[in-house]
Amino acid sequence: MRISIAADHAGFELKQLLADFLRQQGHTVNDLGTHSTDPVDYPDFAQTLALNIVQGDCERGILICGSGVGASVAANKFPGIRAGLCHDAYSAHQGVEHDDMNVLVLGARVIGPELAKDLCTHFLNARFTGEERHRRRLAKIAAIEQQYCPQPVFKENES
Repeated sequence: MRISIAADHAGFELKQLLADFLRQQGHTVNDLGTHSTDPVDYPDFAQTLALNIVQGDCERGILICGSGVGASVAANKFPGIRAGLCHDAYSAHQGVEHDDMNVLVLGARVIGPELAKDLCTHFLNARFTGEERHRRRLAKIAAIEQQYCPQPVFKENES
């Protein structure tokens, strides 16, 4: 699977570990930064990751900040992004199965590396069920996005 991964400075070390882990699992990983522990702003990396997904450059994304909360809030501002902050395996797979979650958000100061690997595995192995009730609910989310953010996030000819 093509996966994009991004983090702010608080998530840098966990991002590095997870990128290596995911490559070892056979995934193609696009590291969108940050590339050090120098302070940066998580919305910048949430935006880069979200646009990467919306533009079709990857299938799913993993986004990391200190708590995961800020990155999750920022990523969910983008139409088509369904980011979930997960600290347990059930949420990591159920979010995909029921809500077609396409971004796993992790809090590097909240969970350890082994749990993070487990959450990534559950997230990436899960598939959307496509059940009518889940499609109906996603259609309602899409309608909310259309009503409150009717303009496309990007235009075809922009890079």
